Amino acid sequence: MKSSKSIVIVGSALAVVAMVGCDRGASLKNDQEKASYAVGLQIGRSLKAQNAEVSVNSLVAGLNDGLGGKDAKLKPEELQAAMQKMQENMMKKAQEAAEKNLKDGDEWLAKNKAKAGVKSTESGLQYEVVKEGTGPQPTDNDTVKVHYTGTLTNGEKFDSSRDRNEPAEFPVRGVIPGWTEALKLMKAGSQYKLAIPAKLAYGPQGRPGIPPNSVLLFDVELLEVKAAPAAPAGKPAKK
Repeated sequence: MKSSKSIVIVGSALAVVAMVGCDRGASLKNDQEKASYAVGLQIGRSLKAQNAEVSVNSLVAGLNDGLGGKDAKLKPEELQAAMQKMQENMMKKAQEAAEKNLKDGDEWLAKNKAKAGVKSTESGLQYEVVKEGTGPQPTDNDTVKVHYTGTLTNGEKFDSSRDRNEPAEFPVRGVIPGWTEALKLMKAGSQYKLAIPAKLAYGPQGRPGIPPNSVLLFDVELLEVKAAPAAPAGKPAKK
């Protein structure tokens, strides 16, 4: 597996290829051009999410030298030092963003908790009952089928089974802690609005489309509960 530094170098180069190709009026007519653009777009967005600051002109120069088999314009120790500095800057920005998001998230949750109809659990999970169902209530060992929409506190949507027109199905214990806790509060047929603190979601790591230490909001409909298969006679059920 390539080191993170190598990934940044390769990713940056590919992102530049996409940007430069677009600036020059890339046709995007054949499969190779379309695939190249797709890869470049994805990597470019990834670099942006990582707060990587790059110089397009310098990246193009490095790409040309690499593809042309030319000697590097910097000594190996200079290349290594530059990459290390870039990584340090990215980590610093990520840490600052995570700290700000955590502070902003705590403030948002404090205000939301005071709203009428919002309930809060001991863990910090907040939920609002839109509709209470009458079906079975899932346990840790069950599988559920749900429809959901997930947004950040600024309203930005990051995922939605409704947009895909296909319910999601997964084990109760196969999701983030906030989801697992919420699902066990619901009965089949219920619809809840959830506010999940970062510590019950993805924490400081974040995910693509989800900044570190983000509070996650979900509108969840529990459509079906599929009970875990009964244990064979003489064997205890898994816990």
